[in-house]
Amino acid sequence: MNKIPFLVLAVTAFCFLTCKEPVYNPKPRTYPKVNYPERAYQAFKKSECAFTFEYPTYAQITQNEGITQAKNTPDCIFDLFIPAFDSRLHCTYYQINSQNEFAELWNDAFDLANKHNVRAEYIEENKIQNAKGVGGFAFDIKGPAASPFQFFLTDSTQHFLRASLYFNTQVRQDSMAPVYDFVIEDLMKIVESFEWKEAGK
Repeated sequence: MNKIPFLVLAVTAFCFLTCKEPVYNPKPRTYPKVNYPERAYQAFKKSECAFTFEYPTYAQITQNEGITQAKNTPDCIFDLFIPAFDSRLHCTYYQINSQNEFAELWNDAFDLANKHNVRAEYIEENKIQNAKGVGGFAFDIKGPAASPFQFFLTDSTQHFLRASLYFNTQVRQDSMAPVYDFVIEDLMKIVESFEWKEAGK
């Protein structure tokens, strides 16, 4: 048997097998680990605000960014800042002076939520009524919207509070879902514990 052709064939086969491009197996998508803060609550105390509620101890009450105290700026306006998730709940309180003013605030709240329809997949509207007689609506905004959650609370005669949640992040929406669910659970604690102050308090 001629060994030279066999050797050439063997070398050629070896080169063919070893020179192929490597095959990569896709790895499952992973997300950064999130360290969730321990849940505990504290009382909201701002004398200029006509209401009280409980909010997470891991959050801070701060001045609403970008707001200047103009003549018509409401006195009770603030952010609930959550450093662990770099998120803010913008809160603005309005005193109702007439039924026309109440209707305008009501319509504005729905209009502001519906503005997210440009990017949102859909908006789920849920009526709110807590055990303390406070009512309103919550807007769960699905999709890549700037604000994924908004709500308003009112007694329809004197008080109106509007709130909008924002996350300062570019992270994919699906990776943010567990964080969003965690924050929403605590925002609902605010809603459940929310009550209007009695006159003079």
